[in-house]
Amino acid sequence: MKVGAVIITMGNRPAELRALLDSVAKQDGDPVEVVVVGNGSPVPELPEGVRTVELPENLGIPGGRNIGIEAFGPGGRDVDILLFLDDDGLLANNDTAELCRQAFEADPRLGIISFRIADPETGVTQRRHVPRLNASDPLRSSRVTTFLGGANAVRTEVLAEVGVLPEAFFYAHEETDLAWRALDAGWMIDYRADMVLYHPTTTPSRHAVFHRMVARNRVWLARRNLPALLVPVYLGAWMLLTLVRRPSRQALRAWFGGFREGWTTSCGPRRPMKWRTVWRLTRLGRPPVI
Repeated sequence: MKVGAVIITMGNRPAELRALLDSVAKQDGDPVEVVVVGNGSPVPELPEGVRTVELPENLGIPGGRNIGIEAFGPGGRDVDILLFLDDDGLLANNDTAELCRQAFEADPRLGIISFRIADPETGVTQRRHVPRLNASDPLRSSRVTTFLGGANAVRTEVLAEVGVLPEAFFYAHEETDLAWRALDAGWMIDYRADMVLYHPTTTPSRHAVFHRMVARNRVWLARRNLPALLVPVYLGAWMLLTLVRRPSRQALRAWFGGFREGWTTSCGPRRPMKWRTVWRLTRLGRPPVI
């Protein structure tokens, strides 16, 4: 199976980007073709053979990745598998691409693989980087219902069938939107603890737009994908969880502003998942109400 990789960058981490590209170049098996997308910024000098696309403006994470997908042909059809990697990450092992090939070849209904993210110095995997509710053991691989945006592999057949990432989201929850559409179409998602991307430990709230985008996109996610009966249950559960976490007054104000924006702006096309998909998500350990 032919493997490609999409990396988006703001041009502000040239050393980390170069290290990531070196780790991709060292992968076992056939070479991985790479496209680096400058998301509203010039692309720094890169090794020979790496393709680049420079966008005049920042299209956000899903928008930038979608441009990278199209660099491999419509829907990425020129390759069988696409790796999506954060530009400050680093593939820990040389067999990751080959393990992806083996996994997709062995299971024709496997559509997406979520890698394990570990801190390069401590080896610790943050709880939020394990895409399931039972995150106490990050070294346990399992079937899951979502995936990590900057450390994953997607079978391009999935993109051809269900579409690419929702560009209007800009940042936050675009992976879950794609995951739910893929699961509704019958694809499966695996979390693989043996496929590791090194990435420095961070907090998502470092982004200035975090609280607003998280709330707005959570509403859009529900409006786009959930059966009508589950929309208020899902959003009510997340509102309660947000209040229990006791964010600062400023953060809470931004969160409620985003929540309101999610209801008053277009979420894009609505395609509610089938009830049998709701049941599948529940059996996989994460019913779409939490």
